[in-house]
Amino acid sequence: MGRHILPGNPPIDVTVRRSARARRLSLRVSRLDGRVTLTMPPHVPDREGVAFLTSREAWLRGHLGAVAEVVQVGPGAEVPFEGRLIPLHLGGVRRTVLRDDGLWLPDDPARAGARVEAFLKLRARDRLAAASDRYALQLGRPYHRLTLRDTRSRWGSCSAKGDLMYSWRLIMAPPEVLDYVAAHEVCHLAEMNHGPRFWAHVARLFPDHARCRRWLRDHGDRLHRVRFGGGASD
Repeated sequence: MGRHILPGNPPIDVTVRRSARARRLSLRVSRLDGRVTLTMPPHVPDREGVAFLTSREAWLRGHLGAVAEVVQVGPGAEVPFEGRLIPLHLGGVRRTVLRDDGLWLPDDPARAGARVEAFLKLRARDRLAAASDRYALQLGRPYHRLTLRDTRSRWGSCSAKGDLMYSWRLIMAPPEVLDYVAAHEVCHLAEMNHGPRFWAHVARLFPDHARCRRWLRDHGDRLHRVRFGGGASD
């Protein structure tokens, strides 16, 4: 089929893919963008796929209703920063400034999203570098270099060479969540696995790791649903 529209209010746009590895019909609702994907074995007739979709309509609508809306950053919006929502204000400043009443930007609406993204990336680098330095010192294992990316599949990683990579969107999470991810990746400098010795290091450096892992599991997808648009940044 390629694509199927499940009628209703509203209609549901379903991407249909066939996979040689699929042994049964399966549905997936992306927590990032609400995209619905039906995966079918190669020789299952289209009519069975349609019947399967119809039978799971209530389940689909329930999951789609739970997906958070995309937040487009711009004038009048609020952006998550260190676990709280801060309002954006335009005018009265020449460069991006964080104040008690929110984030102030130059009066240039077309560049508002890019300026906010640049501000978050700069704060993320400072916070993640400080946390990584602190935990690496406690562990007694120096890292090689630190980079930031906008990754969706993982919040951080540690290479065999000792390079640390983090998602800069962690600056939007509560500070303790960012600290947990830094401690987690630094512990991979000692153990490149998730075995008992690794988790013993994590527990020593960051005893409250279970609560922060739950936060990322339950709320992390919302950080990816903040959109900044294009344009140059400070």
